[in-house]
Amino acid sequence: MTDPACQYTEDAFLGGQLRLRQPKSGHRAGHDAMLLAAATQVRCGDRLVDFGAGIGAAGLAVAKRVAGVKLVLVEIDSELAGLARGNAASNAIAADVIVLDVTSDAGIFAAAGLTPDSVDAVMMNPPFNDPARHRASPDRARENAHVATDVTLESWIHAARRILKSGGVLTLIWRADGLADVLAALGRGFGSFAVLPVHSDAKTLAVRVLIRAIKGGKAPLRIHAALLLNDESALPNKEVRDILAGKGVLPLALP
Repeated sequence: MTDPACQYTEDAFLGGQLRLRQPKSGHRAGHDAMLLAAATQVRCGDRLVDFGAGIGAAGLAVAKRVAGVKLVLVEIDSELAGLARGNAASNAIAADVIVLDVTSDAGIFAAAGLTPDSVDAVMMNPPFNDPARHRASPDRARENAHVATDVTLESWIHAARRILKSGGVLTLIWRADGLADVLAALGRGFGSFAVLPVHSDAKTLAVRVLIRAIKGGKAPLRIHAALLLNDESALPNKEVRDILAGKGVLPLALP
């Protein structure tokens, strides 16, 4: 019989400031979660909701950086939600963990304590792989975490718009070739967009985009200088090393 303890690993994030237990197989937290955390604009006392939180990596990383954040981790998978709850406790971070499908209706959200116009910030790393181009995984949890349906993006953004206060901030990460779809979905109720392209290196096309949007915002679109994950030697550049070590933030996190 397999020892249940062998099904998990404990991994260090933010230069060891955050230690997280997660499954050995399936969807595992990594660079995307830490980039999303470093791009999320939030202040002490703000109520921050992390949609699709998984083991809690991104939300807990923000709470580690900004003391006093009122963190809510929303995850559909009860096993991952349990790990998120344990990770919050083991890192001495207060967090409300809710098992909830982000596509649920307003009544279910309200019953879980997420009423309309009640949240200062939402962060999300939705499933974003195109099913037409993504090789299906035999691991159902991994598949659900990575592959988008036709309504994933719009339904997640709609849920964020519903719970955010006027002027509230939404931060998300998405695949770069889907930027037009993100901006179209955000066009209903959001504005003041800021976009940060993420490239593997200076010679390749962007692989991800980080986007900040304001509910009811009216400011012009801003596109920041690209973040290059690797330098000319194919090693992580200094900015990325600092972010992964918990020593810096991305421009989207700044006012």
